[in-house]
Amino acid sequence: MTGQERATRVMVVDDHPMWREGVARDLAEAGYDVVAAVGEGAQAVRVAGAARPDVVVLDLHLPDMSGVDVIRGLLGVCPRILVLSASGEQQDVLDAVKAGAAGYLVKSAAREEFLAAVRRTADGDAVFTPGLAGLVLGEFRRMADAPRGGAGAPTLTERETEVLRLVAKGLAYRQIAERLTLSHRTVQNHVQNTLGKLQLHNRVELVRYAIEQGLDAED
Repeated sequence: MTGQERATRVMVVDDHPMWREGVARDLAEAGYDVVAAVGEGAQAVRVAGAARPDVVVLDLHLPDMSGVDVIRGLLGVCPRILVLSASGEQQDVLDAVKAGAAGYLVKSAAREEFLAAVRRTADGDAVFTPGLAGLVLGEFRRMADAPRGGAGAPTLTERETEVLRLVAKGLAYRQIAERLTLSHRTVQNHVQNTLGKLQLHNRVELVRYAIEQGLDAED
């Protein structure tokens, strides 16, 4: 990180003090700015407005609120929410993603895997514990097959559509940049523009939209 760059701001939400403190310590040692570490969902929603985190690391099962409600409460402030949960149950994963979580990691993940997941979440990638990404994509395809109405989609540029097609295929931003001979920042800008046009919050919602449009099936 150069002197001109600020550290990624992270908020940790977990009701187990020792685990919460350990995660916060690992993040701080890795160079992240831990702007808050709290133990309740309602507190997280309150604090996020002032703390303005770039990424929220969220335990799904909290004593005062469901993780799904916390995700929904945080989206307007921080759309990059990485669930870090002891549960790998399919329904927990799908509920979190449908609510707007950008990724899902189980607590058995190694420290380096966790730190890499936070970094990728901050970059805008969707990050899942191995095996869960296929579950999420399969659910999105099942939902895409269901009949639905609605107005026509906003118009995307040719390049935005090209990037969106590769997002739908599961490529990370750096892979897309290499494939299209673009900079990583340019790919991020195209994705942010597309999110704005489609009024979506994060990459997970973007993948679902792309699958609904059939873009993952195109060559």
